[in-house]
Amino acid sequence: MYAAGSLSPGQILVIVLIVLVLFGGKRLRSFGSDLGEAIKGFKNTMSNDDKKETDEEEAQKNLEQEKKSQTLKQTEKSEHKE
Repeated sequence: MYAAGSLSPGQILVIVLIVLVLFGGKRLRSFGSDLGEAIKGFKNTMSNDDKKETDEEEAQKNLEQEKKSQTLKQTEKSEHKE
């Protein structure tokens, strides 16, 4: 019926009841909310890191474009002097 290593619904129910008795409902709710906040924080950190990398890449591109435009301006000035 069930594959080796899998739990039946009855076994899962017994495990849940044991955990409830050991830790109590209040502790489990607290644990659940703490876990949820930790996951949200992790997701926010990951999205901020991605945004930071994108911002750094943009800044690098802008810096390169600025250097190119300065080089062109200097070249134009030197050509006009001659």
